[in-house]
Amino acid sequence: MRILVLDGNENQAVAAVRSLAKAGHSVVVGSSHSWSKAGWSRFCGATFQYPAPQVDAERFVKAIAERAGQERGGLVLPMTEATTLPLSAHRNLVFAAGARLVLPPHSVVLRTFDKSQTTALAASLGIAVPKTIVISSDEQAESEATKLTFPVVVKPRASEEISDTGGVRTSGRPRYARNPAEFWMAYQDVSRRSPAVLVQEYVSGEGMGYFALLHNGEVRAEFGHRRIRDVHPSGSGSAVRESVELDPEVREAGLALLRALQWDGVAMVEFRRQPGKQPVFLEVNGRFWHSLALACYAEVDFPALLARMAESGDVEPISSYRTGVRCRWLLGDVRHLVEVWRGAPPGFPEAYPGRLRTLLSVLMPVPGTRHDLFNWSDPLPEAGDWLDFVRRMMRHTSQQRDLHAQGRYSHS
Repeated sequence: MRILVLDGNENQAVAAVRSLAKAGHSVVVGSSHSWSKAGWSRFCGATFQYPAPQVDAERFVKAIAERAGQERGGLVLPMTEATTLPLSAHRNLVFAAGARLVLPPHSVVLRTFDKSQTTALAASLGIAVPKTIVISSDEQAESEATKLTFPVVVKPRASEEISDTGGVRTSGRPRYARNPAEFWMAYQDVSRRSPAVLVQEYVSGEGMGYFALLHNGEVRAEFGHRRIRDVHPSGSGSAVRESVELDPEVREAGLALLRALQWDGVAMVEFRRQPGKQPVFLEVNGRFWHSLALACYAEVDFPALLARMAESGDVEPISSYRTGVRCRWLLGDVRHLVEVWRGAPPGFPEAYPGRLRTLLSVLMPVPGTRHDLFNWSDPLPEAGDWLDFVRRMMRHTSQQRDLHAQGRYSHS
């Protein structure tokens, strides 16, 4: 089968390309840039560039449908919310081109990507959730600031949103607050990026995930890992992690939530847990996740399974996987070290990792560790990762310089 893998500069795209090619599929990689690290993989058969969905979501979907029309009967695999949302909203164009998507109805997609709705649903199922309020105005924020129990996390209602101009807007990282003054600063920052702001009590503990492939509410594959180091020590994106047996309570809660959402396809449900306490729900990601390579190394080949399900209608369930498999994202681990060196973000309520201890743990090799991107037989995606990072940093620096220049001009 011909498969279009989108978001070629995402780690999960590289894992998917390797997996699908090894399963015998012909893989085409798409990106909004002229090149991508997944496109540099020797397992990639061809590449193409599409309009950035962040700029014009409808043009993006039309470009995908046009390319999909050249691969009649093929499968389109979006790897991020930025590509999943517009494809879901305009799926009729993809289907008219003769291509396939493995997604539930669009109303389910929107509900799944909305943190306030999934939090409310989890609470209704008896799953532990952080105390949560949704703030949509400055007046409400001022009123709630005196009632909050600190510390809190202040974050956008959704990671990606379709903007008024038709593009997909990335709403950015959360902020933290330990008192009303820090809350007001955090709220002002997040409200500039998102029309609705989620304020949740801060939940400490170990990050845990439930990863699954569902077909009509029935499990076809599932997986669990424990985080060893996160890119952001405050808790975001694993840099090093290890496959483990699924925690029974995490599995029960994650599966119950996905079934209640009527989710179809791959998804990840994220929790935090303290020893001896009930796991606390954080969010659902209705897509392939950044650490997908670990599941593939542990013999839960989610991309190949999803492709087989799209082609044949269903797959036989996977009943087990290898535990104790350790996997590392090298650039992510270096970024973890940099974040530790910078110190805790404003308002972060917990102790931050020690610098010397982190330096030693990052530099000390652990025998048997696999890598998200580096592979002796397919080394270019690792090089592409570092080049893409440099490119993004240069663009960010240029944007900050332009904003600074505009600020100076407006005050002159």
